Amino acid sequence: MSQTKRIAIYGGTFDPVHDGHLAVARSLVELLALDCLMFVPAHTAPHKRSAPPTSPWHRHAMLALATQGEERFRVSSVELEAPERPYSVDTVARLREEFHGARLFFVMGADSWAEITTWREWERLLEMCDHVVVTRPGYELSFEHVPVKIRARVVDLRGSAGGRAPRAVAEGEPPKIFLSDAVSEDVSATEVRRGVARGENLDGLRVPRAVADYINKYGLYRDQA
Repeated sequence: MSQTKRIAIYGGTFDPVHDGHLAVARSLVELLALDCLMFVPAHTAPHKRSAPPTSPWHRHAMLALATQGEERFRVSSVELEAPERPYSVDTVARLREEFHGARLFFVMGADSWAEITTWREWERLLEMCDHVVVTRPGYELSFEHVPVKIRARVVDLRGSAGGRAPRAVAEGEPPKIFLSDAVSEDVSATEVRRGVARGENLDGLRVPRAVADYINKYGLYRDQA
C-alpha cells in the first residue's frame, strides 16, 4: 500500500524571498518528513503593510529562482491566478482538490497565529488540514484566543530533531496544530527592501544569489524608503 504524501503549504508575500524563508522550509521538510513544500505567494498582502507589494509575478519568479536547486520545494501560482479569492480558506480548498488524498500542512508564523480569529472562516480553515505554527526558539505562544477544543489539538514539536514525522490522523480525528521553533535566521524582507533602497550591496542582505541578480536586473525596491 502506498504511503500518503505529506505536502506543506507555505504562504506569504515573499517580497522578496530571503534566506530566512528557505531555512524555515528546509527545517520543516526534515521535521515533518515532507514529500513536498509548496511556496504560495499571495497576490495581495492581507494583514500586511499598507503599501502594495511588488508585482506578484516578480515575487513568483524570485521564488522559482530561489528554490530551483531544492528537490522537494515547489512554487504554486494558485493565488496569483485567482486574485478575487485571496483567502487562505479558499487556497487550501483548491489545493485539497489538486492533491487529493495527500496530508496537507498549512504553515503560518506566530504573528499570524495571534490573529487567526480575524481570518476569513478561520474555524473552517483549522478543520481542513493540519497546521504548523512556526516561531523562534524560546518564543512564548498564546492560545487564550482560541476555544479549548482547539487547544486540545495542539502538538508541541519544538526542540525536536528532524525526521519526527507526525503519525497519520485516524478516521474522524480532527487535524492537529503542530508547534515548531524552526525560525533561526534573523532576516526581514522589510530590511532587505530598505537595504536595496539605501544602495547596500545585496551580498550582505541575506538573499540567494539568483534573487539578488533578479532584483538588480529589474531594479526592484530602489524607490522604497
